[in-house]
Amino acid sequence: MPSENAATSNRSHHQAFQMEALAMDDSKFYDDDGRVKRTGSVWTASSHIITAVIGSGVLSLAWAIAQLGWLAGPAVMILFSFVTLYTSSLLSQCYRSSDPISGKRNYTYMDAVRSILGGVNVKLCGMFQYLNLLGIVVGYTIAASISMMAIKKSNCFHSSGDKGPCHESSSQYIMIFGIIEIFLSQIPDFDQIWWLSTVAAVMSFTYSIIGLSLGIAKVAERGSFKGSLIGISVGAVSEAQKIWRTSQALGDIAFAYSYAVVLIEIQDTLKSPPCEAKTMKKATKISIAVTTTFYMLCGCMGYAAFGDAAPGNLLTGFGFYNPYWLVDIANAAIVIHLVGAYQVFAQPIFAFVEKWAAQRWPNINRDFKVPIPGLPPYKLSLFRLSWRTVFVMLTTVTSMLLPFFNDIVGVIGAMGFWPLTVYFPVMMYIKQKNIARWSAKWITLQMFSMACLMVSLIAAVGSLAGVLLDLKKYKPFQSDY
Repeated sequence: MPSENAATSNRSHHQAFQMEALAMDDSKFYDDDGRVKRTGSVWTASSHIITAVIGSGVLSLAWAIAQLGWLAGPAVMILFSFVTLYTSSLLSQCYRSSDPISGKRNYTYMDAVRSILGGVNVKLCGMFQYLNLLGIVVGYTIAASISMMAIKKSNCFHSSGDKGPCHESSSQYIMIFGIIEIFLSQIPDFDQIWWLSTVAAVMSFTYSIIGLSLGIAKVAERGSFKGSLIGISVGAVSEAQKIWRTSQALGDIAFAYSYAVVLIEIQDTLKSPPCEAKTMKKATKISIAVTTTFYMLCGCMGYAAFGDAAPGNLLTGFGFYNPYWLVDIANAAIVIHLVGAYQVFAQPIFAFVEKWAAQRWPNINRDFKVPIPGLPPYKLSLFRLSWRTVFVMLTTVTSMLLPFFNDIVGVIGAMGFWPLTVYFPVMMYIKQKNIARWSAKWITLQMFSMACLMVSLIAAVGSLAGVLLDLKKYKPFQSDY
């Protein structure tokens, strides 16, 4: 009997050792939530953020500073950068509930709101987030088509000596962009578009540097800076126009910093250790520092070059005609960047709808292996193929109906800035840290939130006024530039 007990004991020890070894082996390939091990780093996260942030918004900053002037323009830009940096730091702490190292993961912004705030906040967050994401991809589609047209028009101006009519319709270019996105939208998830984000980030630096260089060259050629301390003056525009334009400029700058909608999704690509929140804070600091530097340089040099006449889109408003080949390269870089940026903002929408569909119809996302010579087989999901194609088609048609780049940018920025960049991060931080109501810290955070709400409302009113003015002179599918 003792020998049998000893044998049983040895077997159980051996089985326990095997199970422990298997668990250790699994930990090499899987994270604590059972998903395939994440591989993202501070640099991939920075690439995603820069791709999301240095978008088409940078091209409207010279126009925004022209409305605000040399005093308020740079000051507002720096203010928005600090607001974004602070609230992003708060939001990054919401990726895991209760404990920053071992707490339950929240895979999306909406998951974080659900686990921390709950109730009606979840529906409000979903409505704001996905409408904002939809607005951003529509805005990027419009911006890409305008840059495509700008290449054609630049060559037309070059051949006609800057005097030809050179009118172009945006519809065909919007359709070309849509077809490209239909193919790229079949990339299954966020983690697999890191290479696209890297290419897009490089392109954003390319066109920003070209825009900056052209602005410096124009200032150097003239030997002086244009612009005034208070921006475009009443007289050049009416008093009402000055108010609307100033409001819209705030929306444009808010849009230029909008990436809170995808912050949690980006954080979900990061490996651990170190703690994901720590890596995300570092990536945020790097990205905001880089983007703010670029924004200040591009916006201020654009204003210095053109003054109150700064175009709404620096590289497509034809402030710069020559060297035409360099302007073409910059616009091609914008298009390539926006191809990637579209995916960064569309992937959370894809993930949300596909998760909802899988819960309702468990077998809907079934994959079929499609052999590709010389490559691993591609996992084709018929649902993913059909629904994502329909989504891209809808954004394409919407872009054809509303091709007003500057005003759309302002509306999107105003719509998403307060609820997604400020309100929910602040409320989740208060709840997680158990900050007592009416304490000094609680009052300070609420005052900060209310101040940002006022800015958001002012920007929304100005931008909506701009869209209404555009609609008066617009015919659907017949937009000429």
